[in-house]
Amino acid sequence: MREAYLDNSATTRCFPEVVELMNKIYLEDYGNPSSMHHKGVEAERYITEAKRTLAQILKVSERNLLFTSCGTESDNIAIIGGALANCRKGRHLITTEIEHPAVLEAMKYLESREFEVTYLPVDGSGIVSPQSVEEAVREDTILVSIMHTNNEIGSVQPIEEIGKRIKKKNPSTLFHVDAVQGFGKARIYPKKWNVDLMAVSGHKIHAPKGIGFLYIGDKVKVKNLIFGGGQQNGMRSGTENVAGIAAMGLAAKLLYQDFDTETGKLYDLRELFIKEVGDIPDVQINGPQGREGAPHIVSLTVPGVRAEVLLHALEDHGVYVSSGSACATNKPHLSGTLQAIKLPRPYLDSTIRISLSGMNTEEDILQASSALHEIVPFLRKYTRH
Repeated sequence: MREAYLDNSATTRCFPEVVELMNKIYLEDYGNPSSMHHKGVEAERYITEAKRTLAQILKVSERNLLFTSCGTESDNIAIIGGALANCRKGRHLITTEIEHPAVLEAMKYLESREFEVTYLPVDGSGIVSPQSVEEAVREDTILVSIMHTNNEIGSVQPIEEIGKRIKKKNPSTLFHVDAVQGFGKARIYPKKWNVDLMAVSGHKIHAPKGIGFLYIGDKVKVKNLIFGGGQQNGMRSGTENVAGIAAMGLAAKLLYQDFDTETGKLYDLRELFIKEVGDIPDVQINGPQGREGAPHIVSLTVPGVRAEVLLHALEDHGVYVSSGSACATNKPHLSGTLQAIKLPRPYLDSTIRISLSGMNTEEDILQASSALHEIVPFLRKYTRH
C-alpha cells in the first residue's frame, strides 16, 4: 500500500544527503571534538561549519548558538536557566495558553519555586495580542515566552511587534521564542526582532532526532543546568553530538537555499487539501486561513467522529496524521490549544492535524482527501447520539 506521511510536525524524514553525511562521520570522522589530535580537529570542523551555516541563516553571531539535544531541552534551558539567572530582578514570567508542553511544564516547575506566571489568552485564530503582552509586562517581569508557530493549528505570532513592545515597556525583560515549528518554514531574525532566547529542533527540519540548538543573545544571562567537562563554554557540558550537529546544519542549508519556492509549494499543498476536503459535510478548519498562518499545518475538525478512530482509519488507508501534539503524550488528551481558541467541547475530541513537508506531493494530498471522503460518512453512521 502506498504511504502518505502527513505528520511532519511530529517528525520529518531525514534528507538523504543528511544521512550520507552522518554515515561518513560515524564511520570515518568519528573523533571527539575535544581531542587535540587530528581526529578531534576534524570533528570540531563539522561543528564550526554547522554554526557558521545556522548563524548566517539567522543573521547572528556564531557565538550565540548553543547545541542541545532537542527543542524541549532548549526551551528548558532558556526558561528555567533564564529565570534562575535573573531572579534578583524579579520573579514574574509571562507566556500564552497555547504554548508547547516544553514551555508550559517549565513554567509550572518555576511556579513551584515561587515564581509567578501570567498566562495570556489568544483569539479564535490562536494569535496573542501584542498589546496584551505589553500590558502584562511589569517592572519585575524577567522573562516572556511566546512560540513563533503553534504546532497544532499553525498560528504564527507577530514576534517582531511583540519583541518591540516588550523592550519598550521593560528593556531588561528577556524574550524567549519557541521556534521549533517556525524554523525552516519562515525567515526568522532573533537579533533584529529583540528575541533574547530561541529554541530550534533538528528532527522537524529533516535532520535526525536528538539534536537542537538554543540562540542566546549577547549579554543574556542564563544559568547552566548541566555540569561536567565545560564544553560549549561551560553552558552545556558533555561531548557534542557531532553527527547530529553537522546534520542539522546541512538540513537547514538545504531548506533555506531555495526557501521561497519550497514555502510556496507547501502553501499550495495546504490549500489543495483544504479545497479537496471542503465538500465533506460539516468539516471545519481551525486557526488562520489562507496564507496568514504556517504553510505546513492544517487543523481539521470532523464532528461526529473521534480523532483517535479517524486517525487509525486513515492509517488503514496508508495515510499518517496526528490527533494533536505528539510531543505531549501518546495517549488521548484534550488539547489546551483547541480549548484556548474556544473550540466547542464536542469538537475537542474530533480534531486531527495534517502537517506537510517538502517531501510531500499532490498525490499524497489526493490520497488523504479521498480516504477522508470514504471514511467520514462510514464512521458517522456508527456515532452514538
